[in-house]
Amino acid sequence: MCELLALSANTPTDMRFSFHGLTRRGGATGVHADGWGVASFDPDGRGVHLYREDAPAAFSPIAARVARLDLRSRCSIAHIRKATQGVVALENCHPFHRRWRGREWVFAHNGNLLGPLPGTHLFRPEGSTDSEIAFCWILEQLNAADADPEDLEATFATLVEASRRLERQGTFNCLISNGSWLFAYASSRLHRITRRSPFGRATLADDDLSVDFSELAGVDDVVTIVSTEPLTTDEEWLPLQAGEAVLLVDGEVVRLQAPGATRTASRNPDRTI
Repeated sequence: MCELLALSANTPTDMRFSFHGLTRRGGATGVHADGWGVASFDPDGRGVHLYREDAPAAFSPIAARVARLDLRSRCSIAHIRKATQGVVALENCHPFHRRWRGREWVFAHNGNLLGPLPGTHLFRPEGSTDSEIAFCWILEQLNAADADPEDLEATFATLVEASRRLERQGTFNCLISNGSWLFAYASSRLHRITRRSPFGRATLADDDLSVDFSELAGVDDVVTIVSTEPLTTDEEWLPLQAGEAVLLVDGEVVRLQAPGATRTASRNPDRTI
């Protein structure tokens, strides 16, 4: 299948370090060689920069250049693909992008959905993946619920219910953002880590590269990274349980849905790593 990566931060932050580690898994240390993509929102959350390529990220000059770009954002999503449904083609590379309610929305999926998928009417897939169909259907669920993206409680509940319905058809690990917040749902494998003061050093699992975040981050910075698998070897990553959903704003977990729970839990700033 694929691997996911996302960032949520309280100040515009680049994810060059994490994205470089992820690209190594796109054909070098991993088998996810069927394409890659990055979506990075402008610091105000209104516009989005989208880069995609149907080539192995580990050996792509374009991916290497993107990994060096200073794409500072409060929300970013990246993906490396191992094709299960849909040919290797640019239109099948994640993250997928649509505009709804005057905002840019991006989505990435790791998994495989089986059987006939829900039909879509307002949004049509451009490629041939189950993932893009799922994204279009999720947006239609938000539209049908007349969801206000600024109403975190109602939007989160709709996204959780949609994710659980899709999970009944297979594996559904996903990331979705409109630039204001980041939603993550774990069907099987997702991990997260929150970095805050006092910052320390981190070393990539897939390359001989380390960074001392105390030299880069401000004392009040809060950055949460979500990834399919831990990207570093010397930090403690928290695994999401199967069926768990989180909503992140400015690097903090503001909503959490435990597996099997029917009520959403509001969270104080998450201080655990």
